[in-house]
Amino acid sequence: MKRSWTALAVTLMAIFVVAGCNDYGNTFQNNTGATIASISPGQVSAGTADFTLTVNGSMFVLKTVVQWNGKTLATTVPVDSTGAALTTIVTATVPAALVAKPGTATVITLNPASGAGNNGLSNPFVFYINPPPNPQPVLTGISPRSALAGSAQLTLTLSGTSFLPPTDPSGGSQVNWSAGGTQRKLTILSGASATQIQATVTSDLLANASTASVTVFNPPSPPQPGCVTPCTGGGGGGSSAPVTFTVCPASGCPPGTPMSASSAALVAEETPALSLDGRYVAYTAVQDDRAQIFLRDTCEGAASGCQPRTTLLSATADGTPANEESHAPSMSADGRYVAFSSAATNLVENAPPGRQIYLLDTCAGAGDSCKPSTNLLSTDSNGALVGTESILPSVSSSGRYVAFLAITPSYSANQTSAQSKTSASGTNSGYRQVFIRDTCLGATNCTPKTTRISLQPGDGTASGAKPAGPALSGKAGHVAIVGANAATLFTRSVAVDDRVFLAIANQQH
Repeated sequence: MKRSWTALAVTLMAIFVVAGCNDYGNTFQNNTGATIASISPGQVSAGTADFTLTVNGSMFVLKTVVQWNGKTLATTVPVDSTGAALTTIVTATVPAALVAKPGTATVITLNPASGAGNNGLSNPFVFYINPPPNPQPVLTGISPRSALAGSAQLTLTLSGTSFLPPTDPSGGSQVNWSAGGTQRKLTILSGASATQIQATVTSDLLANASTASVTVFNPPSPPQPGCVTPCTGGGGGGSSAPVTFTVCPASGCPPGTPMSASSAALVAEETPALSLDGRYVAYTAVQDDRAQIFLRDTCEGAASGCQPRTTLLSATADGTPANEESHAPSMSADGRYVAFSSAATNLVENAPPGRQIYLLDTCAGAGDSCKPSTNLLSTDSNGALVGTESILPSVSSSGRYVAFLAITPSYSANQTSAQSKTSASGTNSGYRQVFIRDTCLGATNCTPKTTRISLQPGDGTASGAKPAGPALSGKAGHVAIVGANAATLFTRSVAVDDRVFLAIANQQH
């Protein structure tokens, strides 16, 4: 009896050694059906539409079916002229739903069972579903666009779409800097998103005057981990169109050079304007490498249904941004009227050249019937403002009066040198005059006019320092200015402190 039990144990052991277990829990004796030699394709990207899978091998029969993770697919067995199956090939349709997500699948064929111990299963093949193709990045702008040779390292902000975060399986987007025939991969700072990347431009890249091309590169989508067949991955990716960065000579950037780091710093230094109740804030910010004026409605003190929002103010009626830089916003007490200076030529029809003063009615608090409008203020029927640069406005509480500084450029050698050192604030050299514009807002039987409250050009000397604009009192009765050369710069003025003067405007103001 003991010898019989031993023989039985040996027999069972042999059965289990020969037997296998497929993915569906069925045990079988090796390959009892067809034999798969290859499949085509052997991989696709997730999200692929329905496709035809071709299975090559031997011993296929008319009733052979292809199974995908145990699910039977719609299978076609080619036949010869006699109607007999071509035993070396079958095809099947793989629905898009089966390859919607990255991963792997087991492909196997099943022939009709023919006798005990024959379940008709073939050897399995692994099918790889790669991640979707990576998108090609679109680079729309960089900030800053220029720097002076010898500058310290700076942070470059890149804006666009289809950027990949560092957590992406491909490793994320790369920022490439190409100049003088060499290319450098910049270090990306944390916090990259699909629309913005910040990268470090080291000082050695800014040591000498040059022109660099900046691009964003997305690597292709990688293959599935563990892929042992020739794996291409999901592919895609590629490089964006380049954007130029200019490293200017230490003496300064030539006219027309996109905004430099120093210009961006000037924007950051500008003081925002605040409404009396603190709800509205007007400020200068860089958009697409150009300084623009924005209005932020914080909804402070507003009804519960108010939603905070930011609006571009330096824009045309259809929302097109100003085509040149805008600066120095000033706001009425209720936040409805905002004055600013701009060199743009598209804010109003027939805009004169050079920096001008504009007053925008934002319609804040005025109701739905009000339509925002922009008006040119730095104009004078007597022609006194022709050829001047008008900057640094100051608005009275009601928005009716606007004081501003007008500079008549002087082109002597020394003053030209001073001019070249300025950017965001306009021309520094030349004769300065202070004007007040009565817009007649809220008044009846009133004609808008511009009044000069300083002396004629020539009565004071110019200064190469950064210009300072006037500050207008709430009721427009008084004007203060810093940086004047003498109290006699104004028709009527009172000394307040060293180089600070209070100008007395018309009492009717």
